[in-house]
Amino acid sequence: MAIVKVSIIPVGTGSPSLSGHIARAVKVLRQEKNLKYELTSMGTIIEGDLDNILSVIKKMHRAALAEGVVRVVTTIEIDDRQDKPSTMSSKVESVMKRLQS
Repeated sequence: MAIVKVSIIPVGTGSPSLSGHIARAVKVLRQEKNLKYELTSMGTIIEGDLDNILSVIKKMHRAALAEGVVRVVTTIEIDDRQDKPSTMSSKVESVMKRLQS
C-alpha cells in the first residue's frame, strides 16, 4: 500500500484564493471508494494502491484546470514501503510512541 502526498496549485487564477479550485479536485477524490485520504492545509495525503492513486491524481489535476485555469502545478511525494504494511495512521502512531519515551 502506498501513501502519497499531492499538492495541486492552480496558477494565474486572477485571485489569491484557491479553495474553489482545490475543492473541485477534492470532489474527484471523494468519488473514489478504495482510497483513504486526509485533506491538510498544505496538500492531500492519499493511502491505497499506487496505480489507483496515480490515476485519481491525474483526474484531480485535470479538474483543477477547469473554469478558465490555464496552468496547474501538481507536486507528488510517494512513500511505497514494501517490507511491511504502512498506513497514514501507523506512521503517526510510530512517532507518537517515540515522543512518549
